[in-house]
Amino acid sequence: MKNIILVAGATGSLGEKICRELLSRGANVRALVRTGSKPEKIKVLRDAGIEIFSADYNDASQLTTACSGVSCVVSALAGLHEVIVEAQSQLLDAAVDAGIPRFIPSDFCTDYTQLPEDCNRNFDLRKTFSRIAENRPIRLTSVFNGAFSYVLRFGIPLLNQKDQSIAYYEGKTDWKIDFTSLEDTAAFTAAAALDDSAPRFLCIAGFRASPEDFVALSEKVFGTPFRLEHNGTLDQFKETIEKVRKAHPEGEHELYPAWQQMQYLYSMFAAHHQELDNDRYPDLSWQTAEETLR
Repeated sequence: MKNIILVAGATGSLGEKICRELLSRGANVRALVRTGSKPEKIKVLRDAGIEIFSADYNDASQLTTACSGVSCVVSALAGLHEVIVEAQSQLLDAAVDAGIPRFIPSDFCTDYTQLPEDCNRNFDLRKTFSRIAENRPIRLTSVFNGAFSYVLRFGIPLLNQKDQSIAYYEGKTDWKIDFTSLEDTAAFTAAAALDDSAPRFLCIAGFRASPEDFVALSEKVFGTPFRLEHNGTLDQFKETIEKVRKAHPEGEHELYPAWQQMQYLYSMFAAHHQELDNDRYPDLSWQTAEETLR
């Protein structure tokens, strides 16, 4: 019998890619979609051969029914406390009630176990859920992929194409930052969902690059080496973020306010993966930094 994998958040970009990667590996895929999800997004999933379960997360019986017969739940949910902690906990409880052996939470970020509280609001939500989940009788596997590589095309300070500059913080010019494409993250997660021996934490990076590496890369891709720009110390950056956050309390209700984006940059320089699990599934290939920028 084929594995049945339930994917929550399947109408999102990462969730849909995980579904397709699972299908390519011969799994039966069940997409859990919220009541009221856009019909056109559901149609795309159904046309791909994915079983659709629509459920109200506040209805435990609906969630438990959706989990029936599943071998692993993959959560690709995105949001704030009401999603990452509350809705994901409701899904977790349904998975436990249905006797599902494994759960992959919606972590998909830098290894937050290395980071203290209050340096990244969105990571803190995942830590909160992790503490809840680790007290449930179910096996967990978190996939830490570093930063999604597409952010490098958005003109962030780390690689500012407009100003042709590369930000760094004191003592961090050679600090390796982990990046993985959405596609590669989805492929690895699908493989992990079908791997009954997957451990608690898996760390991946499609490529790792330091500010110094980006200087050479910018010359190769754009024809001119971008200049390194010293942005002070990480402690100073953290203080700046705290001031911006305090000045913009409305951002507490937004997924990516300006100060949260700054927190992501801070996290890139505050933690990276000590060891990589890229080779765990040898059939995978990885998008390079040059491919990302081109």
